Amino acid sequence: MSLAVQFSSYGTTDGLRAVQVQPPAPGPGQVRLAVRAAGVNPFDWKVLLGWMRDQVPLDLPAGLGSDVAGVVDAVGEGVSKFSVGDAVLGSSITPSFAQFALADPAKLALKPADVPWAVAGSLSGAGGTALNVVDRLKVSEGETLLVHAAAGGVGTFAVQIAVSRGVRVIGTAGERNHDLLREFGAVPVTYGEGLVDRVRAVAPDGVDAVLDASGRGEIPDSIELAGGPDRVLTIAAFDAADKGIQVHQGRPAETRDLRTLLGLVEEGRLRVPISRTYSLTETGAALDASQAGHVSGKIVIVPE
Repeated sequence: MSLAVQFSSYGTTDGLRAVQVQPPAPGPGQVRLAVRAAGVNPFDWKVLLGWMRDQVPLDLPAGLGSDVAGVVDAVGEGVSKFSVGDAVLGSSITPSFAQFALADPAKLALKPADVPWAVAGSLSGAGGTALNVVDRLKVSEGETLLVHAAAGGVGTFAVQIAVSRGVRVIGTAGERNHDLLREFGAVPVTYGEGLVDRVRAVAPDGVDAVLDASGRGEIPDSIELAGGPDRVLTIAAFDAADKGIQVHQGRPAETRDLRTLLGLVEEGRLRVPISRTYSLTETGAALDASQAGHVSGKIVIVPE
């Protein structure tokens, strides 16, 4: 038997329990991981609250988590890409807030020995999304990208990926995160009323593209600063699609995306700050911290 976090009804984290379950058996084309780290994403607590039940119907009781890093401990029929004992990272098929999880080899990459488990377990969701949206916005060297919620999970990845490509990045964040954004190579500005004037103070001609990772009402200002909606993209304000902007829903990173992210990490061009790690029995506190926001760095579940 092994431990896994589950909930029996939608609601607050009070309903989460670490329970004994039978470890899942890998089917054809699957591998099983002994989980070493599982990053927390806003999607996880949104599922728990029931906000995603139409998009992600579940049979309760159910688990949470998709980002994962661990050691392959069993392989299904037809798997040749990985072997028992391989250290890997990516996303899981079964919930990753557990001691064991199943995964698709196409959504995994080998973990370099010098990449910490907590970092490895945080790359797929936020990192894969950031890589995809920066590509989708087609920002190139010499252009200016405005990132809302630049110190958040996706934001910190997007800022660094864009900077690594020679893009000038302006990032909105609270003042306590301004130094962090400067370390990443971005120009920080405070969000809130007067945002357009503050951005124009550092970019008088406006910006070439905008990534909204906030969803807190910045779309009209973003369209004004970008000179139109075509290169404004949101991953949070889905109700703003009628304004002509791009809307992006995340998907698990493919092996090639994970390798790109790992390359940036190993080159020192991508840092993944870890806010705090939590045990499986502390998953409720981890989700509460994520939902409260204003966290600098990734929150990670580390199974016992």
